[in-house]
Amino acid sequence: MKIHIPPILIATSTSILVWIPSILSLIQSADAASASFGNHHAPLAAFSTPVSNNVPRVTKSCHANISSKPICSYYEVQIPTSQDGPPRQAISVEDLTTTVKSILKESGMKHGSVNVISRHTTTALTINERENRLAKDMSTYFLSLAPPDERSSAEAAQKDTQYFHNDIDERPDSAEEAQRCRENGWDIDDPVELQKWRDQEPINAHSHLLSMLLGSSETIPVVDGEMVIGQVSLSKEISNFQDRM
Repeated sequence: MKIHIPPILIATSTSILVWIPSILSLIQSADAASASFGNHHAPLAAFSTPVSNNVPRVTKSCHANISSKPICSYYEVQIPTSQDGPPRQAISVEDLTTTVKSILKESGMKHGSVNVISRHTTTALTINERENRLAKDMSTYFLSLAPPDERSSAEAAQKDTQYFHNDIDERPDSAEEAQRCRENGWDIDDPVELQKWRDQEPINAHSHLLSMLLGSSETIPVVDGEMVIGQVSLSKEISNFQDRM
């Protein structure tokens, strides 16, 4: 069974994000489907009702069935950052464990695996202990590996540190990126529109680099309806605090 969770936040870099897209999937073998899911044929109705801004919510779901028994379900979930205040460049570590457990319980799956994937390139996923002081250590350590550009608004911006990706005034510098801009509604052939696009681009190369180091997905075994992760948490790290879908 597959569950797709779009916006999930963990800690990985420094940019501006509040909602991040990720994917959670629960997968179960066809042979075990009928036994594991029993008579649970309906989608997760518990997540179809709107929730408050500070609570994760599923925004999309689909299911693959065999003989009317679900073997794969896909969910997109929005998870807000726990950071207070307006959008800013900083690392946020968010615990996804409770959300994933809730979806797993509602699915009725007993044996299989859960796949969680972040769909944003400045976020990352990891399994580790959820402890406040450790979260601070994570932020300090990650930013020492890839410090923010001196042109960044991040508090940790480091003098004499610059990345090619952050040379916004020279982008887009490839036909591929230019086409992507057009597909996203930017008329970059118009100098005024081109400048507007450049003005909204974040200085976040270090966020992308940290995401590459940490990885964007985790696969967790499920046995007897429980994730096999021990006394740890599934966390997501992000750098940009701004709404994203």
